[in-house]
Amino acid sequence: MLTERLQLTPATVQLCFAEAQGHEAVAQAVGAQVPSSWPPPVFEPDDVERIRHRLETDPGAAPWTLHYVLLRSATRKKPDLVGVAGYLEPPNDDGVVEIGYAIAAEHQRQGYATEAVQALVARAFLDAKVDVISATTHAGLAASQGVLRKAGFVAVARDQRSGLMRYEISRGSIAVL
Repeated sequence: MLTERLQLTPATVQLCFAEAQGHEAVAQAVGAQVPSSWPPPVFEPDDVERIRHRLETDPGAAPWTLHYVLLRSATRKKPDLVGVAGYLEPPNDDGVVEIGYAIAAEHQRQGYATEAVQALVARAFLDAKVDVISATTHAGLAASQGVLRKAGFVAVARDQRSGLMRYEISRGSIAVL
């Protein structure tokens, strides 16, 4: 997926293995400059393992998985890896797909998360099976909530115990091109 500034590159089994080997392996596998703070917050080794397993057992799930978010540049040979964004699973039988995202500390507050989320939304709604896109964030993460609101999501639930908030956007709530 391409946006004005970004390229969203789907995860592969090879990229998942590279994550376990460190920055240099990730840089080589994704073909980008990797920030010193890599991996971004909430992008954990168990997430990578879950994604790798899904890609190995169901190669057709690749479009509905994690994407590496690359900042394209006309002046540099390699793009910058700024974060990850993607779908947690393919759409379920109720037409719901959940997204998630994480941006490296050096690249936060520059609109990359919003741009990536908007691309995920547009791509998801190209699939006629998708009626609702959801996302979960912590109540204390104002920036993450702002990303979702800018992308058209509305808060639909809050778990008082965990502090998690659920946001959704429905096909009928936006103009799909």
